[in-house]
Amino acid sequence: MPAAPPAVTRPPAKQPPAAERVYTHIKQAVLDRRYEGGTLLTEGDLAEAVGVSRTPVREALLRLEVEGLIKLYPKKGALVLAVSAQEIADVVETRLLVEEFAARKAVPASAKLISRLEELLDEQRQHVAADDLAAVSVADRCFHAEIVRNAGNEILSRLYDQLRDRQLRMGVAVMEAHPDRIAANITEHGELLDAIRAGDADGAAQVVRRHVSRVKVLVRGDER
Repeated sequence: MPAAPPAVTRPPAKQPPAAERVYTHIKQAVLDRRYEGGTLLTEGDLAEAVGVSRTPVREALLRLEVEGLIKLYPKKGALVLAVSAQEIADVVETRLLVEEFAARKAVPASAKLISRLEELLDEQRQHVAADDLAAVSVADRCFHAEIVRNAGNEILSRLYDQLRDRQLRMGVAVMEAHPDRIAANITEHGELLDAIRAGDADGAAQVVRRHVSRVKVLVRGDER
């Protein structure tokens, strides 16, 4: 009887560099609001949480400061920056400019776009059922990003992608403060999809304006 072939030993999966692991850990926690605005992070605590030395922690913190998520204070640590009223206004204004244009360009819509939007809407419902707010926020953002990408303007698409982190952070904040808004968001996404499917460019743009403008009101706490 022939001998069995030798077992193939696969090398262990290579981990990302230590600084990248720290960066990902902190950034995801900030976006998920596990590290809320006003939280002071220390190098020692972060090094212990990720299982690395302090050197890659410093490298990751410098990178996150450039992105505007934290503020470094020598010998004290890193302060997670809260979302400012001006940032909210700027993000909403930019979203309106890009998304209204994209909603109009989506009409007439391809079968591929309609199918993808339906899929993303279903994902949002599934994440809501699982009570995973971070995943709901990601699916929410992907729904809008799909429409923007469909506009076929690469410059606008890149500009919109630059808002990603701020959108995710604000999205989680809104859902935590206004849980009733989660169902309303999905309803409005359905209305936007219906308008696009029906070939109603003006109707789609109107849904976007109402939907996105509501974010500014809710994040600022002007409506309960």
